[in-house]
Amino acid sequence: MWKQIINAWKSNSLLDQAWNESFEMLEIDRQMFLEAVRVLRESDDAALNEDIRKLDKKVNKYEREVRRKVMTHCTLQGASELPSGMVLISVVIDIERVGDYCKNIMQLAQSHPTRLAASPFEALLADVEAEVKQRFDRTIEVLRKHDVEGARELMGTYRAEIGRNCDLVVSNIVENKYPDLNPGEAAALALYARYLKRISAHLTNTVTSVVNPFHRIGFKEKRPKAPAPSPSS
Repeated sequence: MWKQIINAWKSNSLLDQAWNESFEMLEIDRQMFLEAVRVLRESDDAALNEDIRKLDKKVNKYEREVRRKVMTHCTLQGASELPSGMVLISVVIDIERVGDYCKNIMQLAQSHPTRLAASPFEALLADVEAEVKQRFDRTIEVLRKHDVEGARELMGTYRAEIGRNCDLVVSNIVENKYPDLNPGEAAALALYARYLKRISAHLTNTVTSVVNPFHRIGFKEKRPKAPAPSPSS
């Protein structure tokens, strides 16, 4: 569906602006994420790049702009443009939520002014962080190129590569399997794992728009069932 939306809107300057602004939002989210992880996991102080603090408001502003432009376009062009407009608005809502969770990680970094060591989850969380960073790049690429197979790959690997590992961190902490963790570290690690999972989930939601109709955005692709084999004679 995403490819048809792009083709339909490329000739319209207002919707082309909305399309480009959605990518600006994703790029800003990525900057916020990289800086937040750097401060939380690599630094022994809570000093954030001051410019990064302002980016969340910029994402929110872009979201409002996209909504306004889509509404204006649909009002002028009629109901035939409404499905496409609804898809883009749904996507930018997920992009805005990614920004919110990046901001949550920044706030966590400020509340935990020394480097957050993840032992005994260090290797697991390092893998998750690397995967989320890669998924930012892949999500932008998939949306720009309306890459159906790339979208399916991201959708199919989210739970195995991100969701289960983050859930494992949280469940182990809640079940007190590592009693040597002090309460502050345990709380920070559980929150961080949850934020990573939600960021990846919302990124995955955006790429579902490449393969799914509007009513299934955010859900698994529903493929037609293969026809039953004909009975042998």
